[in-house]
Amino acid sequence: MTFRDEQGRTVPLGHFFGSRPVVLALVYYDCPMLCTMVLNALAASLDVMSLEPGRDFDIVTISFDARETPALAAAKKAAYLQRYKRPGAAAAWHFLTGDQPAIDRITKAAGFRFVWDEPLKQFAHPTGVIVVTPDGRLSRYLFGIEYGPRDLRFAIVEASGGRVGTRTDAFLLYCYHYDPATGRYGLAIMRAVRAGGVATVLSLASFVVVMLRREKKSGRPLGPGIR
Repeated sequence: MTFRDEQGRTVPLGHFFGSRPVVLALVYYDCPMLCTMVLNALAASLDVMSLEPGRDFDIVTISFDARETPALAAAKKAAYLQRYKRPGAAAAWHFLTGDQPAIDRITKAAGFRFVWDEPLKQFAHPTGVIVVTPDGRLSRYLFGIEYGPRDLRFAIVEASGGRVGTRTDAFLLYCYHYDPATGRYGLAIMRAVRAGGVATVLSLASFVVVMLRREKKSGRPLGPGIR
């Protein structure tokens, strides 16, 4: 399926996938309230994270209103690049528009439903962002109009299959569990207890090894509590 980027060029959606996770936002640019709140919250969370756009992930924002134009997308992109000033953001954050068949395909694939409210002259739609794997599989949904930087980071790290993030991220992901009902990560108590127990054992083992080495070097025996 093809869309138009903010410069009016026709681009296949697959062009934005292949090497990094993608944070996908389905909005419409003339939305009077909710979509702006979604993009504001996304920009705020992205700005807090240490992960870098264009290196660790990309962002794709697609309008589900087929009447909207690349010029409108360009104006929206310029506004958000004023908020999110990371190096690489301009090349990594894409604002797309498209024709109805392409919009219908992407929204159906994402399970995103929307309907035109004639009395209010605006769309009724859910709010949230979707984190997608580099090969285009839907990985995590973050619902609502606020996305904690920790939740967004975890979702990107998970979607990358371990290619993004640090060892600390991997450890924390063992202790936290994604709840599909809330779209948030919560502490998995038993996993955290197990991880804490392992860390304690390793710390004690390291302490004993260090003390035994010191004893060997000094020639003096350790106290009865150690030996």
